[in-house]
Amino acid sequence: MKGESKAKTARKDSFEASLKNLEEIVQRLEGGELTLEESLRLFEEGVRLTRVCAATLEEADRRITVLMKRDDGATEEVRADPEVYAHRDDDAEGEG
Repeated sequence: MKGESKAKTARKDSFEASLKNLEEIVQRLEGGELTLEESLRLFEEGVRLTRVCAATLEEADRRITVLMKRDDGATEEVRADPEVYAHRDDDAEGEG
């Protein structure tokens, strides 16, 4: 049962929203203007969001591995070129 609630939470929070919220928490914590109690609450939320993001990335990795399996059952390792994806993000920003 406990694993099911984590899976539901991971699905409920999109990766992008979780990452954005995590970045906002880091900024607030680094600002240094929070009470100890507020800092602890945000830290706990940051840990939860980190776990959500990690679980989402692990699931994506598993899905990619399945997609990369060859017909003979062996997995073909394909290295992504970070430059390709960096330019892809730049192109997407210009489209909007």
